[in-house]
Amino acid sequence: MSVDGWLETLQWGLGWMSALAMMFGGVVPYIPQYLDIKRTENTEGFSLYVCLVLLIANTLRILFWFGHWFELPLLFQSVIMNIAMMMLISLCVSIRKRGQLVNGKEHVFTDFDYDYFWEWTDVQSYVEFMLTFSTMGCVLMYIFLDSPVFVETAGFISVLTEALLAVPQFYKNFVSKSTFGMSRKMVLMWLLGDTFKTGYFWLRSAPLQFFMCGCLQIFIDVAVLSQCFVYRRKNSHLIN
Repeated sequence: MSVDGWLETLQWGLGWMSALAMMFGGVVPYIPQYLDIKRTENTEGFSLYVCLVLLIANTLRILFWFGHWFELPLLFQSVIMNIAMMMLISLCVSIRKRGQLVNGKEHVFTDFDYDYFWEWTDVQSYVEFMLTFSTMGCVLMYIFLDSPVFVETAGFISVLTEALLAVPQFYKNFVSKSTFGMSRKMVLMWLLGDTFKTGYFWLRSAPLQFFMCGCLQIFIDVAVLSQCFVYRRKNSHLIN
């Protein structure tokens, strides 16, 4: 094989490796958190709103693809991420049900009680909410598919929402003045993954919204990681 042939093969292999990393790399940071929750049977340190943010962001990204096609690895990443988030929600809800229910009774989506939004006590309620959201999004995308403004706005909201995924965790840590129960490995993987992802967006000429919000995501990851050091004394006290 000629040198040019080897270079083409190497380029092809690196392309596939980066595509696979993009598809599955997004869920890797949540594996340590999932295992920690399963081992300790304690969900208090993890904000379930992180799952909400990711579900909304990736559902919007899937809808955005129908109006503005982008690389398939990014589309598959969104599908895989939604599946992973529902698995994490299922674990957290099952652990909470083994403990004490919210206010001693069940709360479901069909109650339409905004005081307990995203604090439901069964997995079906989370599925029903996402099905409702997805159906409404599909209808709107179908109606306004020929409107570039609507399509691009949906894409921007998608990546902006994903960029803010660490904000609920940052807020939860800030209120409790502790990061106890939050997986530091998860946050470190957030930072590494978002850095890789932002570079991927730049090199592959993904829509500009993706790159801009990737930079914002890196900044927020660093802010959450810094809380591990700011609240380290309280973390140590809780562990002891």
